[in-house]
Amino acid sequence: MMLPSTSRATSEDKITLLQRDGQQNEIPLLENRFRIDYKVDEITLLFFRKPGAPAVVLVKPDGSKYYATSARKDDNLQWFDEISYDLITIKKPMPGPWQVVGSILPKSRIVVLGEVELQVEPLPSLLFRGETVKITGQILNDGQPINTGLFRDVVSLHVDFISTNNSDFANFGAGTHNVAEFKDDGRGFDERPKDGIFTGEFKLVFPAGQWQPELYIETPLLKRTVVQDILEVKEPPFSYSIALAEDDIEEHQLTITLDKQIVQPETVLIQGKIYYPNNEEQMFTLEANTSLTRELAIKNYDWGRYSVELSVFGTNINGREFMATLPTYKFEIERPIEVVPELAAPIISEAEQQAIQKAAKEAETMATITLISLIVGGNLLILLIGWLAIRVFVQKKSLIPKIKLPFLQKKTATDKEPDAGEKNEVGKNGSKSDKSGEILNLSMSDD
Repeated sequence: MMLPSTSRATSEDKITLLQRDGQQNEIPLLENRFRIDYKVDEITLLFFRKPGAPAVVLVKPDGSKYYATSARKDDNLQWFDEISYDLITIKKPMPGPWQVVGSILPKSRIVVLGEVELQVEPLPSLLFRGETVKITGQILNDGQPINTGLFRDVVSLHVDFISTNNSDFANFGAGTHNVAEFKDDGRGFDERPKDGIFTGEFKLVFPAGQWQPELYIETPLLKRTVVQDILEVKEPPFSYSIALAEDDIEEHQLTITLDKQIVQPETVLIQGKIYYPNNEEQMFTLEANTSLTRELAIKNYDWGRYSVELSVFGTNINGREFMATLPTYKFEIERPIEVVPELAAPIISEAEQQAIQKAAKEAETMATITLISLIVGGNLLILLIGWLAIRVFVQKKSLIPKIKLPFLQKKTATDKEPDAGEKNEVGKNGSKSDKSGEILNLSMSDD
């Protein structure tokens, strides 16, 4: 498929071979050949090929070639080589017959781009958080839809919500939220593939407040944007109140109150699911009626956490039908505190009371004696440790004192006396004999 265009693309005589008349936007590609008129100042070509195939090659009228890499050196050439298509823009193209070489898909066609515009339906003025919104958009070429099926592979419709940064609302400073991206492929919420209409749905899951919707399509060489009027996203028009059961027989009652300033009560249908503390699930449906409240009975499964998911279908005060997913409502039953019954006081006789009192006094006396003993022993231990410290560190004496006892001294003196064999012998002449022979008694007797 080829998509040529001019800088203005409004004159019929700029591409003569394509026979453009402002109504015919698609022309079959004949044998991969096309002709560019001498009056064309700029042309855009779009070639769809087999996914993964190499980029196509353009053969100019003089036989020279354009490759995807040629755009690096030629300022008049822009080339976007994607996985399944080539998007090429040529300024001041050479007039004459051109040829494209590559794995081009058989159903490729030439699309002449003129005045391309994005046409979308305006969003509803009354919206609330959690609501699901449907949107439809269409790309027009000179006021006519682009019905080329392969064009959907290149173009997507984006939806952004931009905060107005109004400090009076909860979305102050929220920035930009990209809420959706749609393709004309028949998937998701798109109704029909290749019909040139982008259809989709998105949920308003961002904070309530003032927002400005911005919708745009974008390709490497083309971008069209539609900025819609500022709108206000309100809080869900539903409030809750819970009445807890007073005993095991009764049920909890969840009351849902509707805001009649936003919705029509007689059209509101509510359905959802209850999650119980024991992991049991229960589906429910609350039929529409004229009352502003809806009552939901919830089984009492004792203490634990309960969760209620709610989906709402109805009509707002402007007559527009809506579908919304409300925030999950949760409540918790605290675990009860078990009351332990008091034990009856035992009956004790007078003799037993006296024995108990006597034992208590004896225990008190023993405790007093033990305490006094510990105090006295502790003080003595402290004095002993102090005395030893003074002796060792202050007096510089040994840890164990030397004690002199009288009986030990006498024994020592006795041990020093000479033996009987060592005593000096006295001779008959009354002289003293000494083994050493140093002293001689030379006195003679009277005889």
